[in-house]
Amino acid sequence: MTQHYRLSRRDFLKASGTTVIGMALGACATAQVSEAPVRNADEALQRLMEGNQRYSANKSIDLNESQSRRVEMAKGQNPFATIFSCVDSRVPPELVFDRGLGDLFVIRTAGHVIDNAVLGSLEFGVAELKIPLLMVMGHEKCGAVKATVEAVEHNATAEAEINWLVDGIRPAVEKAKTQSGDLLDNAVRANVALTVEQLKRSSILSEALKKGELKIVGARYDLDTGIVEVGEWLAKN
Repeated sequence: MTQHYRLSRRDFLKASGTTVIGMALGACATAQVSEAPVRNADEALQRLMEGNQRYSANKSIDLNESQSRRVEMAKGQNPFATIFSCVDSRVPPELVFDRGLGDLFVIRTAGHVIDNAVLGSLEFGVAELKIPLLMVMGHEKCGAVKATVEAVEHNATAEAEINWLVDGIRPAVEKAKTQSGDLLDNAVRANVALTVEQLKRSSILSEALKKGELKIVGARYDLDTGIVEVGEWLAKN
């Protein structure tokens, strides 16, 4: 004979408790943070640094990665900052700044060396997308810079197109050789500063700088701490 059981309210809550908790946690995990639009470069930089503070403190949040965000971004993009950085797999800008879909316009090359495609992409971000902030970000223990240091010290030539990268970073190494302290880290910082200066020579970027529509800053990412440093020695326009 088949027996029928009636589950009391208490039994139901007890049995489904873990499910209810799991659903609640899932809802929290996919919740989106409401943010006001970025109005200028200073607000863009502040938002980047706030995200980096969360990331470096292991408090990253699920930001702009939902299905609704994907649908929204399919209609068009409006990134608030451009990040021009190294290709190093340990330095993914979206993670470093705790940002999601459509937030950042990212261009990456080894040692953030500039070519025509890179410059055109950066100019597109300013001229067409009206992005107010452009950050050039180097990082601790950059392999491309290290290879250039070794090439300069041994008067060597790198293989194939890698040598083109070395030639692009070489001025930073030569500058760093005149400074006291760690040669590699000084070269990383010099490479950022020289890249910033190079970008300012673009007619499109320089015009936007003059009009106050753009700010170009330099930064250095620390692999060990996860912290991005934007110093006065890099941030001046």
